[in-house]
Order: sequence, then structure tokens, then C-alpha cells
Amino acid sequence: MQAEVVSVGSELLLGQIVDTNSAVIARHLAAIGLDLYYKTAVGDNLGRLTAILRQSLDRSEVVITTGGIGPTADDVTREAVALATARELEFSGHLMTQIEAFFSARGFKLSPSNRRQAFIPRGALPIENPVGTAPGFIVEVGERCVITLPGVPREMEYLLVHRVLPYLRGRYGLRGEIKLRVLKVVGLGESRIGELIAEFMEKGRNPTVGTLAHLGQVDVRIAAKAADAAAAEALIAPVEGEIRKQLGDLIFGADADTLEGLVAAQLARLNGRVAVAEFGSAGAVAERLAGGSASMFAGGVILSAPTDTLRLGVELPAGASAEAKARLLARAVRTWSKVTAGAATVFEPAPGVEPPVTVVGLAVSLDEREESREHRFGGDLPSMRIRAATLTLDLLRRTLPPLG
Repeated sequence: MQAEVVSVGSELLLGQIVDTNSAVIARHLAAIGLDLYYKTAVGDNLGRLTAILRQSLDRSEVVITTGGIGPTADDVTREAVALATARELEFSGHLMTQIEAFFSARGFKLSPSNRRQAFIPRGALPIENPVGTAPGFIVEVGERCVITLPGVPREMEYLLVHRVLPYLRGRYGLRGEIKLRVLKVVGLGESRIGELIAEFMEKGRNPTVGTLAHLGQVDVRIAAKAADAAAAEALIAPVEGEIRKQLGDLIFGADADTLEGLVAAQLARLNGRVAVAEFGSAGAVAERLAGGSASMFAGGVILSAPTDTLRLGVELPAGASAEAKARLLARAVRTWSKVTAGAATVFEPAPGVEPPVTVVGLAVSLDEREESREHRFGGDLPSMRIRAATLTLDLLRRTLPPLG
């Protein structure tokens, strides 16, 4: 049995907004063990949307649409679903009463165009929307169904969780569950990680294992499908254990863990704080640290010229490496801020290299220990800053006493 999502809206195709609804639906379907095979985005065009829906019903038992059921003329999803399922649209007095009550309770005036939202395909199961003005509906076509939800993310997820998932469980007797574990890795590229865990990434396995690369970080996803959550977790556990053996302390956390959150916890255990000096990264490290825990972040200095370091009481020696300069700055900002840990980044162009390469020095200074690294980055400056921030946080994680 399979499902697919059809996201409706020309704004999706124009890049004006990002389709987050599909990702939310995917996560919820996985949680009830329903496989999602396709995700399609289509504009506000009645003919194209109708054709897509017919194709979707041909190949999938469950089709979920999101968007296009508002009150305006370009909201054509209800008409497309009616055409794709060979039904007429019918006015629902019950839904109209619910829409009127929504406006009245908030002191708003009902627009005549909102009447369109009370029309649903003949025989459809209405989905009342207590958190918005766009009711959804379900059209059953034999053993298949089209579930139509609003595009406003908050409304969509509310109806999905409270109305749609119980319907799917009941109608199709869904008892399976898919559980995910995401291991977060810093310090090794995606290709090398793939080589180290290749045996677990073979097709046809349960759990399945895959990788997803971010700037400076790689996620290793372990997904297991079983009759219930406990059985799925039992499938994940041995595979996770083996992958952790392979990757060791390159793994800094799992699932919702973040580097900044981990560093904040390490500092809290020491009753300490951290300050940063950034030359070239434009506050990227400071932004991440402040997001982890503002109470553990003592601030820092964003440097734009070599002479800016004088206010920290240090002068960077000409000819020194980026790594050596970062060590001096980390030590200086720790002393200047009177904190437990100082961190620093230094960006310098590598002379005479084509295409251009930036040498990035990173350092962390504690009272009793200092660590530093040097990397060579290519690409655009914003991407390099994100990578440098991630690697600096990871160096902090490795330099501070571990939690365990």
C-alpha cells in the first residue's frame, strides 16, 4: 500500500515559498507505517491538477492534496478533485455554518467569496476545520481515496493529526510503524562515511540506512518498519550500535541534538561560559552559540581588520598561519572576557591558488587545554562561514570535558 502527496500552488513553482507541508505529511505517514512513494507540486491550473490527480489515483491508494481550497478564483483544488473522481460539487450547509461561526467568533465579516469553501464533491466526507476557514474533505474511490487539506501549515497539520490519521488507521487497518534514528556526524565527508557503513546501506534491508550531507555535517538516517514502535526500535538498536562503533566520536548526537545544545550542556556542567573572536566568519559562530543557550554565551568580537585585534590586547604576527592566529585570538578573547572558554576563527586567502581557496584557522582555549585546526575551503563565502561555525562548535565539543 502506498501514498502520495500533491502540493498545490503556483507560488511553490515560482520559488516564492518552500513546500514544508509535504515534509510534515511524510513524517506523520511514516509514523503510522504508510509508505510515501511520490511528492508532486503543481500550479493553480485546473487542467494540469486534474491530470495529476488522475495519475495519482491510478498508482496510489492514498492521495493527499494540500493547498488550493481557499475562497479565491485561483483556488481550484476542489474542482480538480471533483473532475478527477467524476463527481459534481455540492453545497454543504453544515460546512457553511461552521465557516460562519468561525468568522463570527472572531468579529470578522464573512466575505461572499467564502461561500465557495462550503462546496465539496458529492458524497465526500467533510473535514471540519476548527482552526481556519477552509474545510477539508475525503473522497473515497473504491479502495482508494483523495484527502484534501488546506495549504496553511498550521491548519493542515491540525487536520492531518486530528482527523486524517485516525481515518487512515481505521479504514486501512494500519498497524505498522516506521521509526527513524538520525545520527549526526562532523569531521568526515559523506563519501567516506558511505564507505565505512556501506554494508548497512545495501538495498532490501530493514532497517534502511542512508546519508544526508549538510554544510560541515552529515546525517546518517536509520529507518525501521515494524508492527509497532517497540519492534521498530529493536530493529534499529543493533544497527545503530554497529554504526557507532564504525564512526566513534565523529558522532556528536542523534535526532534533535545540536552541536550548540551539546556545547551549552558541557559548559553548564562546568558552570562556565564561552566567548568568541571571529575574523572572516561574520558572527556565524556567535549566532549558533547564542541559539544553544544565551546564558552560556558571553558574547565576543567580530573583527573586520587585523588591527581590530588590538582591543583584545593582542597583535597578530605577520606571516603566522591562520591556525596560529586563531590560537592567539582564542586565548585573548578568553582572557578579555574572563570566561571558561575562548573560541576563534580566522579566514585568510591562500595566495597564488586557482580556483581561489580560503585557509580557515579554528581554535579553542581553556585554562588547561588548547586545541586548534586548519582547513582549506572553496566555494562561496556564506557556505564557508556555515562550515566554519559547525567545525568550531565541534572543536569546542571535543575540547570541553565530555558529558558522559
